[in-house]
Amino acid sequence: MKIALNSGFITDNSKEVKSGCYFVLSNSNSKYSAQALDLGAKLISPSEAIELLGLKNRIKIIGITGTNGKTTTAFLLAHTLANLGYKSAVSGTCGSFIGDRQIAKKGLTTSQILESISYIKEAVDSGCEYFIMEVSSHAIAQNRIEGLEFSLKIFTNLSQDHLDYHKSFSEYARVKSSFLNDECDKIINADCKEISYNPINSLTYSTNHADIYADKINLENGINATIINGDEKADLSLNLHGKFNLYNALSVIAATKKLLNLDLQSICDGLKDFKGVAGRMEIVSHLPTIIVDFAHTPDGIQKVLSSMCDKELIVVFGAGGDRDKSKRPIMGQIVAKYAKIAIVTSDNPRSEEPDEIIEQVAALMPKNTIKIQNRKEAIAKAMDIQNDEVLLILGKGDESYQEINGVKYSFSDQEVVKEILSKKG
Repeated sequence: MKIALNSGFITDNSKEVKSGCYFVLSNSNSKYSAQALDLGAKLISPSEAIELLGLKNRIKIIGITGTNGKTTTAFLLAHTLANLGYKSAVSGTCGSFIGDRQIAKKGLTTSQILESISYIKEAVDSGCEYFIMEVSSHAIAQNRIEGLEFSLKIFTNLSQDHLDYHKSFSEYARVKSSFLNDECDKIINADCKEISYNPINSLTYSTNHADIYADKINLENGINATIINGDEKADLSLNLHGKFNLYNALSVIAATKKLLNLDLQSICDGLKDFKGVAGRMEIVSHLPTIIVDFAHTPDGIQKVLSSMCDKELIVVFGAGGDRDKSKRPIMGQIVAKYAKIAIVTSDNPRSEEPDEIIEQVAALMPKNTIKIQNRKEAIAKAMDIQNDEVLLILGKGDESYQEINGVKYSFSDQEVVKEILSKKG
């Protein structure tokens, strides 16, 4: 990554270092610091890079962390702020965006620090007042957010994920908690007891009692609820599905209240007309009903399937390779509980054998569970046997590839569905 200056440039890539440039030190490149000095570079920290680029105090940075819901929360918050007259940028799992304009393709959930700074600079240059970014546990542990001064932090939820990296749930919770143990303004899911946080400047949300909570909840046709904050009450109506999306909405309402201190009804009205995020409960077909979702953790799958428990379900899903193996049979067990028909297939097997992953996923499922390694064939099978059931295709969301043995092959659940439907006429 290289950012031009009036004189010289800033980089974090040792291969680009030249005399007179600035070399931003991070966890991943610190071993090249002596080499950079020898080549005539000046070593600077990320915070010094922000100062050098004139970005300090030019934009409010909002960080969203949690196992699930980060992406939807980020885009819903940007949508709400836009409806209320404020321009913002979003950076996360889907890439980086200024309004509807994509400025970077998807990569890491949280980019390397100089890359994030470059997106912040573009947001400032485009007149944005807010920069909303997803903050992963990996980024926190690897100090990829060093130097960023957050105006607000949002915590969504915590459930089992990334134990291949963090090794234990307690360590995963500790890392997430470390992001929340300062005096920055914070929005906290009051129903999650696994994390600790500094209560100073914090606002809690819940579907029960919290600083901001939901009452008279109706999830039969979208989301309808009464939102309560002290003596204030407001009506919320959203064309989203599931209690998990109500939690996402509550976090956005609380965040907007903290940021703007507007009346509650104006904030709830600001959420209206949000159409969702690609690959997050995305309805690809109405007749028959086929939905694609990113759910790839036990908790994420539980929330999606339980939100559809009044319908008969066919579920196509798998588990990613080179990731936490302990969650695989748990995911299969949850799907078996809710699905009329379950088809276990490949997700992104990466360097692992796809059939071995499938067997691990299906370990606690009925013996007659359908197993089809080829994901396209699995989706085709599901669509062939679908009658009045809702077909849920889980795990990859808006991903446009499938990673097998280090190669990313072009693959989209949505495009596969559309192709099969077109052939059916």
